[in-house]
Amino acid sequence: FGIMPWNFPFWQVFRFVAPSLMAGNVCLLKHASNTLGSAVLIDNIINKLSPIKNIFRNVIVKSDRVGGLIKDSRIAAVTLTGGETAGMNVAAIAGSALKKCVLELGGSDPFIVLHDADIKTAAKNAIKARFLNSGQSCIAAKRFIVHKSVYSKFIAEVKKYFDQFVLGDPLDSKTTIGPLAKKEFLIEIDKIVKTSIKEGAKLIYGGKINSCFYEPTLLVDVTENMKVFNEETFGPIMCITKAETTIQAISLANQSEYGLSSSIWTSDIKNAEKISSEIESGAVFINKLSYSDPRLPFGGIKKSGYGRELSKEGIMEFVNKKTIVVS
Repeated sequence: FGIMPWNFPFWQVFRFVAPSLMAGNVCLLKHASNTLGSAVLIDNIINKLSPIKNIFRNVIVKSDRVGGLIKDSRIAAVTLTGGETAGMNVAAIAGSALKKCVLELGGSDPFIVLHDADIKTAAKNAIKARFLNSGQSCIAAKRFIVHKSVYSKFIAEVKKYFDQFVLGDPLDSKTTIGPLAKKEFLIEIDKIVKTSIKEGAKLIYGGKINSCFYEPTLLVDVTENMKVFNEETFGPIMCITKAETTIQAISLANQSEYGLSSSIWTSDIKNAEKISSEIESGAVFINKLSYSDPRLPFGGIKKSGYGRELSKEGIMEFVNKKTIVVS
């Protein structure tokens, strides 16, 4: 039983369904209430193309029905991609019914720029890593931790991109920043930004609600005690924090309740590999922005959830590892 979110309404479903079907399971989908059209279309595609009938079904129910479905004897396991609160609720219900559960929850991924990084490349990828899908992504880089020796240079490079953003209709190819999914998200994001400014963050760009859009926002001189550093920011907000040393950069990266993914930018690959073992996250990308790929296991630790999607590990999450002994 898959409970899926709205922000990537096709990809999120396929990465739960494909490994599950490969393992020999059948799937039931409860999609987000604001992406039901996607759910119906996916249902039609799979059942039209599959040589085996009834391997996938989409069910349209309200959230208060989810608990009953999880407990239903026909459901063997459950996977959820969504928020922290939903994850805890689903895990509690699945646990009470002794059913396997995989949770892919929120993230506050660190993007670490060391003293020997290619700053232009790092800055260009930082923009992509933060503003994909208007920042509405669990795996988006959200905390930019930059070594003091390249701090000013990195900010200068990043600033060049902010005047190039185009707010508009997501169906228009010229648009680079679309609206947020719900109006309440605008209020939540704006509160985090304004609180962080009061706490000492310096606003360089944005920081305003514009109809259903939140203007691309750049905050610098962010410290580990600020709201924008400690909470998951699901929108077009970039916050940059200065690290005095590499050791402090690692410490700042790990100072989060989340542990989904991370990236390190440096010219010293051996050192980056060493640092990777110290970063508390489900994945580390060196000189690449974080992404999900069918060949790679995907998932986090801490409040980012547990279990893995995709790759061999994703297929093996929902199988019975049976031991058969023959004399």
